[in-house]
Amino acid sequence: QVQLVESGGGLVQPGGSLRLSCAASGIIVSINAMGWYRQAPGKQRELVARITTGGSTNYADSVKGRFTISRDNAKKLVYLQMNSLKPEDTAVYLCYINSHYTTYWGQGTQVTVSS
Repeated sequence: QVQLVESGGGLVQPGGSLRLSCAASGIIVSINAMGWYRQAPGKQRELVARITTGGSTNYADSVKGRFTISRDNAKKLVYLQMNSLKPEDTAVYLCYINSHYTTYWGQGTQVTVSS
């Protein structure tokens, strides 16, 4: 059974940084991409960042230049380095792994940016 577990969320002041990690357990074949979505109260789920197994990355316009996604394919780890955080980045951040057959999701980690 595949499980994704996120860590690294918390409370941070505006301008601060956090690094989110997502570790996958279980067997996953034919991984296409890994990434992060976020869900803020009253808002639609938003794709934050995505990285393919080939290393190509995509970012939401709102986080470009501030967030960096990276991964370790062999270890099934994906990271999200978040710098210059803003109050509007407050959300539950969920990692995902997209394979040829299905998409796996984590439970999410809360990120709160507030003074």
